Amino acid sequence: MRQHNDDFRGGQLRNESQGPAQETERPHPSEGLGSSKSRGESCGKDNYWQSRLGAGIHCYHRGMKKDHASFQRRPFLTPIWLTALAVLLGLSFAVFAAWVWGTADSTTVIVIRHAEKDLSVSATDPPLTPAGEARAALLAGMFGDAKKLGRLDAIYVSPALRNRLTAAPLAARLGLPATVVPGDDPRGLALRALHEHTGGRVLIIGHSDTVPQIVAALSDNPKIPEIGDQEYGTMYIVTVPRIGHPNLLRLNY
Repeated sequence: MRQHNDDFRGGQLRNESQGPAQETERPHPSEGLGSSKSRGESCGKDNYWQSRLGAGIHCYHRGMKKDHASFQRRPFLTPIWLTALAVLLGLSFAVFAAWVWGTADSTTVIVIRHAEKDLSVSATDPPLTPAGEARAALLAGMFGDAKKLGRLDAIYVSPALRNRLTAAPLAARLGLPATVVPGDDPRGLALRALHEHTGGRVLIIGHSDTVPQIVAALSDNPKIPEIGDQEYGTMYIVTVPRIGHPNLLRLNY
């Protein structure tokens, strides 16, 4: 009986000693709320990063789609740009070819008055004075080199003796006979020189009243000044292109 009581009392002591330990192991109700709250926060953070990751993936795929769409359109746009470039190059080449064709066939016409005349010998058809003969020799020295590139192709003179004598030294050096034409049609003479010697070089020896008219017809410039009675050294060089405006140069020799 005594042993039984001792066993019972020992069991109570063990129960009392284990009771507080078991009670300490029980979670407090607030701890459960806190843990659930922390789990909720964790789940919220996970959902946030998942949404951000999903948005990033969505943006990435959307960008890839745009790049893919632009890549698909480029092959269709490329032939258009190539065609436009080819057309532009073709137009540029056509303009350049027209310019070369127009300037390559330019006609150069030199227009002068006859050299000094000697009225003491004849008043109707005078010859040249010694000064006139010297000027005719100077003219032959300027244009009389038959071996150089750019030699004259034709010489036009009026029937007057002074005009034929002015051209004689030059024609002899070139071996090119002067062509005698009527002196009363200056415009017709200008058109004839352009028509018969397109792209060539022509010398016309006129008179004080016909030289300005010839130059005006060649250059399309009506404001050519008159030539004085004692003015013999004026020279006009007119370059007439096939396309474009003529160029006019005035000098003294």
